[in-house]
Amino acid sequence: MTSTSGIGRDDISAVAALICPHIRRTPMVAADGADFGLPPLPLCFKLEMLQHSGSFKARGAFANLLLRDIPEAGVVAASGGNHGAAVAYAAMRRGVRAKIFVPTISSPAKTQRIRDYGADIAVGGDRYADALAASEAWAGQSGALQIHAFDQRETLLGQGTVGAELESQMPDLDTVLVSVGGGGLIGGIAAWYAGRSRVVGVEPEAAPTLTRALAAGRPVDAEAGGIAADSLAPRRIGEQVFPIAQQHVERVVLVSDEAIRRAQEMLWSVLRVVVEPGGAAPFASLLSRRYVPAPNERVGVVLSGGNTTAVDFGRP
Repeated sequence: MTSTSGIGRDDISAVAALICPHIRRTPMVAADGADFGLPPLPLCFKLEMLQHSGSFKARGAFANLLLRDIPEAGVVAASGGNHGAAVAYAAMRRGVRAKIFVPTISSPAKTQRIRDYGADIAVGGDRYADALAASEAWAGQSGALQIHAFDQRETLLGQGTVGAELESQMPDLDTVLVSVGGGGLIGGIAAWYAGRSRVVGVEPEAAPTLTRALAAGRPVDAEAGGIAADSLAPRRIGEQVFPIAQQHVERVVLVSDEAIRRAQEMLWSVLRVVVEPGGAAPFASLLSRRYVPAPNERVGVVLSGGNTTAVDFGRP
């Protein structure tokens, strides 16, 4: 079925089949809340940080490169880091030129991935909005195709395949916890579930993008700081994302930087997985009791990215 926004289950299923040869089907790990000092609770973690380029963003990147006509000038993207790495990876695999603009807050792990994939990278400005403005200027000058990190139909369809894959692996989830930046991931997942399971957004207190938009009834500027600023702080939710979120996101909760750090530490301690701050935010909502499940509620947690240098493997 196709939604009025053109981003529905049929659309997402078609894109899932298209990008399937180019992405990984990332695994699920089952756990219990008691493993983390929480009340007994069935938890399922979707390990999307094991995706190509280190985050779910590879899905949207391939969707764009396979669904759109690519000019000789190649593609251009603005990113806090993960989207840029994904576009650089997809462009490398497709033999397409790519130029990526990132702000100075982008983590070294992410900028190095972009370089490793052979893209031309430009670092400048304090926040994602600065990189976006620079990328738009470059697109006008060069003729390169812009691949938006979240406010693009193809991007949303690609990210929606996380929901499709998640449901095929765990078909009876009551709730899915998803981090929110510009909204591409939660928009795609919410469009897939369309109310059949609860989709709950999780944002940093320092970057309440969707929270502010829902309160205002439209996308508005919000703060853009905090520990996850390179992935969850675009300043404004996507225009195409917002109506999907209004209709299909049950609620949004806010978590502190301290809770995000604790979530990263607990995920490493208990599951031995390395997750970047933005990817750990959904689990932080459980640890900090900002989202409190009902007894026996079946909760899926999307761990969306792992591009971080937080673990030092130089030590024993």
